[in-house]
This record gives sequence, C-alpha cells and structure tokens, in this order.
Amino acid sequence: MQTDSDEQMIQEAYQALVDGYLNSNHRKKVEIIDRAFQFAKAAHAGVRRRSGEPYIMHPIAVATIVSQEIGLGSTSIAAALLHDVVEDTEFTVEDIEQHFGPKIAQLVDGLTKISGGIFGDKASVQAENFRKLLLTMSEDIRVVLIKMADRLHNMRTLGSMAPNKRYKIAGETLYIYAPLAHRLGLFPIKTELEDLSFKYEHPDIYKQISDKIKESQARRSEVYGDFSLPIKQKLDELGIKYEAKARLKSVYSIYNKMETKHLPFEEVYDLYAMRIVFECDDINKEKAMCWSIYSAITDLYQLHPTRTRDWIATPKANGYQALHLTVMGPDGNWIEVQIRSRRMDEIAEKGFAAHWKYKIGDGDEESELNAWLKTIKDILDNPEPSAIDFLNTLKLNLFASEIVVFTPKGELITLPAGATVLDLAFHLHSEIGIHCIAGKVNHKLMPLQTELKSGDQVEVLTSKTQMPLPEWENFLNTAKGRTRLRKSLRAMRQPVIVKGNEILEEWFASHGIEESNRVITKMLGVFHVANRDELCYQLGADEIVLGDFLIKPLKHVVDGKKQSSGILSKIPLIGRIVTSSSPETLSGELQQPEPVNTKQIYTLHTDAHGPNYIISSCCNPIPGDDVLGFVNDDGKVEIHSVDCPRAQVLKAGYGSRIVATEWAGVTDLFTAHVRIEGIDRRGILQEITQLISSLMGINIRKLFIEAEKEVFHADLWIEVNDKDVVRDLCDRTKKIQGVTRATRIL
Repeated sequence: MQTDSDEQMIQEAYQALVDGYLNSNHRKKVEIIDRAFQFAKAAHAGVRRRSGEPYIMHPIAVATIVSQEIGLGSTSIAAALLHDVVEDTEFTVEDIEQHFGPKIAQLVDGLTKISGGIFGDKASVQAENFRKLLLTMSEDIRVVLIKMADRLHNMRTLGSMAPNKRYKIAGETLYIYAPLAHRLGLFPIKTELEDLSFKYEHPDIYKQISDKIKESQARRSEVYGDFSLPIKQKLDELGIKYEAKARLKSVYSIYNKMETKHLPFEEVYDLYAMRIVFECDDINKEKAMCWSIYSAITDLYQLHPTRTRDWIATPKANGYQALHLTVMGPDGNWIEVQIRSRRMDEIAEKGFAAHWKYKIGDGDEESELNAWLKTIKDILDNPEPSAIDFLNTLKLNLFASEIVVFTPKGELITLPAGATVLDLAFHLHSEIGIHCIAGKVNHKLMPLQTELKSGDQVEVLTSKTQMPLPEWENFLNTAKGRTRLRKSLRAMRQPVIVKGNEILEEWFASHGIEESNRVITKMLGVFHVANRDELCYQLGADEIVLGDFLIKPLKHVVDGKKQSSGILSKIPLIGRIVTSSSPETLSGELQQPEPVNTKQIYTLHTDAHGPNYIISSCCNPIPGDDVLGFVNDDGKVEIHSVDCPRAQVLKAGYGSRIVATEWAGVTDLFTAHVRIEGIDRRGILQEITQLISSLMGINIRKLFIEAEKEVFHADLWIEVNDKDVVRDLCDRTKKIQGVTRATRIL
C-alpha cells in the first residue's frame, strides 16, 4: 500500500531527475522521460525493495546516475526508468516498443538479457551472462553504461542485503564491474564502486581510514593552500581561465598503498593530487596550453624526473587525456599535479559518453573503443571452457595500462603494459603467434618472453616448422594472446582427448562402473589433474593408465552415492574448482559433513572432532581477520581473508557457495608472518627474540634476518591465537631502540 509520504518521496526524486536533465546540454525531450516514468511507476505499483522503499525509487535513482553522473540523454534515461519492467512485471519488450519505439525497446531488451547481475548460481551461467553483457557493447554501449548505473545504485543500497549476498555482490563488483568502469573511462564510478566494495568487506578498516582522513583534514588543507597559492598566482598572471582543486585519494587506494608498501596511514604522503582544469575553446590549442601550465609549475617547484605522464600525445585506450607531473611540495613531500582542458575533464569523468558529445571529423575518439571491443569480441568468439578462466582472461584485458610500440614500417600499435614479443605476435594474427620463434626489438634479436617498452620498434620472426607449446602461456601477459594460444593448444589436444575419452568409457563399461561427477572427482584426486579433459588427455597420450587399484575405491563411491546425495552431485563439473583432498578421501571413505546453510552466518569453532573449517594456504587468515567461507566440493568450509586474491575469484565466480562467517570458540594456534625493520646494532636480535619468546611467551617457528650496512630486515613466523596478539607484539617491538617498523605480512 503506497502512502502519501511515499508519493511525495517519489515525486521529489523524479523532479530532481528532470531538473538535472533540463540543466544538461542535451535536447530537452522531457515528454518521453515523463511517459517512461508514469509507465514504470504503474508497472511497479505496490512493490517494495528489500530496504522497504517503493520499488520505483530504484529506477529513478538509476536514471539520475545515467543522466547526471554519466551524462547520457533522454533515450538512455527512459530506458533506465524502464529497465526492470520486462524482468519483473507482465509487460514484454513488444509492449515497450509499442509505447516507446524500437531504440528504447532495444536498450531495455539488452538490459533484461543481462539482468540479475553478471553472475548466476552456476559457473556456466556466469560465463554466459558475462558474454551477453560484453556482446551488447558492440550493439549499443549505452546498455553497459546503464547497467553500470544499476550496479552503482545497488552498491549504494547494499546494506539491506543478507551478509553472504553482500560478499557476493561486493566481490563481483570489485572483480569485474570496477575494472569495466575503469576501461570505459568512468573513473568516479570506478572509484566509488571500489570504495563501497571495500566498505562492506572491511567495515572496521574502512571506518578507521575514514576517521583518520577526517582528523588530518585541517593539516592537509593548510599544506594544499601553501602549495597551490603560488601556482594560482602564476596562472592568473598568464591570464588563463582555470579551476584548481585538491583531489583526495580514495579510501580503497589508501588501503591498497598501506598494504602493498606495508605503511601506516601516517606515512602515506601522497593523499591528494592537485587538478587544474582550464578553459579552451580551440581543441588544437589544448596541448600548447597544457605545456605552458607545466612550465609555470616547474618554474616554481622541483620536478620529479621520472614521474611525468603525457596522456595527451598518446591517450589511454579508454580515451583518457591529461598531462601529469609530480613536484616537491613546500613540506618536502611529492605532490602530483594533473593538467586537463574542460573537454579532457568531461571525458575523464564521464568516459565514452562524453566522447560522443565532442565527436569531430572521422570519429577518432571512438576508434580506440572499437579497437578494444574488437579484442573483447575475439575473446568471446573463443571462450575458455572454465568460467573462472574466462573471467580471469577478461580481467587481464579490463584493468591493463597501455604501452605503444612500432612495427618496422612505423605503424603504431597499442598493447597492455607488460606485453611480450609473443603477445605482439598473437595480437597481429593467430598464425603469426603460433609460428613465432623470436623478435627483433630495436634491431636486436630477442626471445619470445622479452617484455616490450613504450617506443620499442618490433619485428616478429616466424617459422613454418614452429608449433605452440603449453609453457608459452608463461610468456603471455595479454588476454588476446592467452585466448589465442589456448585455442591453438585445444585444437592440437582435441584428437588426443577424444582418444582418452574412448579409453575411459571402455574401462568404465568393462568394469561395470557408472560414470558420475563423484566418480570423476575421485579420479581427478587420484591422478592429481584439474579436470576431465586433462584426465582424458593424459590417458590418450599414455601418460597415465587405468588399473585394478581404482576399482574398489570407485565402486565404494558409487555405493556411497546410493545412500547419500552429497554436495558433489549438485555442482556441475565444468568450471568447478577442484580443491586438495585429504588422504582419507583418496583411499578411504568420503566424509560427508553437515550441509552448510549459506543464508546464515557460519560460526567457526573447534570441538572434540577438531575445527569445523579449513584454513586456506593462499592467505592463512587468523582469528580476528575479516574472513568469509567458501563451501568446497567436499561440502567443507574453506576460510579465506576477504581481500585474498583467491577469494576475489570465488566471490565473483561462485557467489552461491560463499557464506558469511564469525569466529567463536576457536582454540587452535595459527601461524602469522611478521616483518621487522630498523637500524642495526649489536644485541638487537636478542632483545627482539627475548621480548617475543620470554616476555610474551610466543613460539617462533621460523626466523630469517639479514643486515646490509646499517639496516636490518627480519622475517618471523610465529604461533598465535588471534590478530590482537600480533598487533600487541608489533606495538611492543616498535618500542625497542632501533626498530623503525614492525608489521604483519598478509
């Protein structure tokens, strides 16, 4: 039942949308927007979101983001208002076309096809949905831009979701949507998606960093004022019309820097950058103005010699243009200055949507996008058999920086940073890649794995007798290269896999064993292979043989299946993660754990039978860490740190098997890695070990120490009960004379 207050809230939100649109540069087509609003409002009447507000508030919010934060026009706004109508009500795409025409109907149809987030509950569905999302780009990129707005609003309202759903949605957002926003040039949206994902995965750390940012606000403002005043005076003297502002680093990027550099918040000095946006009506004069502002700044401050970035002469593949320089500020710290024209700033803020507004000549602004979409299509046409491999391959392409190399004829080729000679060969053509033997880089003969740098001139050398090898994958750093290599290897392996499949089926038939997921999983564990194709390949290549030693354990699995249909039988084999099995599951009985309800919080504890969880070796979390659970193929709960790289993949690809967890009653000891650094002096190691072993009673399992001149580095692996013990140890160690840093390494 809709109340008067609901109606007032809806009308105020809609009016704010219309007012924002009327203030834009788009042609004023309010009538189509109003009709779409009335249609969607009637279609969603009486329905509420999980947060309790009327459902129509979500389409209005998405349309507002589409209009005011991405900068799209009336067609996209109308499609955003209607984006859930076909999915959630009885109306069809044909109804939309009848009322609003083919363009809006096409956008709504595209959004409906990729509804429910990128990922479903099964691995094969995840990959297929993501393929659909990317294929719509080549038809009309506005579908993806509207979808990005939809995800942004869902993230802004994620607090009303259940904990396991929050992990799943935050995980896939950080893993796929944020890189996609980055690739489309939607930098503010990318930053907000990262921050919101981080906020829901690490609420305590997010609050700590946010509080410290607020506490240091006055000091930052003072430093920025001292730094920016001379620059503003200089630009005023030159008669340049400009806007100058401080751009604060996001909470997520500050956290990343703290983690990767092992720094406390107080030592992250580049918390902000200065951004100068100048007015220029003539696009041909922008470059000269950028360099004149650069010259004015370097007259005032000392330039960092290696941190100038010219994104004007060679824009990023997502269209980003700017001139970046780093100079020494008055407080002795390095400060980055970003110089952009108003046009460049709009493109940086609103991505390809702003490109259309500034489209000139033959449409060069869209050529980079089309080239990137062509690469994406290349991956879609040759998909990985595993959903996780497919997503990982795309991730390579989504979040890559670019380099520019030249062919011997002077043709310019843009490649992701880290690309090798072999990557370039596959970029040119699959046939060139599979027959590549070496490269001439700047006229010198270099091997396949040579990493290329911007400005290199590269000639690819081939031989008809050369054939691709599996180890080549280690030489490739681009999505296109890996996709094309894997396709070639699959084509070569296929006849062997077919032969191995025949051997496997004949063996099953001759021993009266029925093939099933459980049986195949058992065999994968016995032979230590990742999937069925690899098993068949090794059989076909005579690398392994099937013997009588398998009959008893496999028949036991078949008999066990008749008694219990465990979690293994419900998970599709294609795209599955095969986790390491304990010895008893390889040779003895399969232990069937209690089924896990992923909708409830799973309590981690130790009882007479031991822990009810498995600690993952990839991140080794300890009690007190922010962790989540993953229900593995044996139905057991694996514990990962929330931001463990492996966990990112699991959240993105296997969301339905993620469970929210809490520590309670855990009595085990856990291994933690601590790094200590400082000024070397006689007896300092004895003081450190005495504090840890004698005074704190902590067992040191391993110790590595190295001193170079006056500085020492020590790595210790200690046994602790929880995170607080490690924090206390680090705090007390830092009080020892000469110790400058003590931190846990994750």
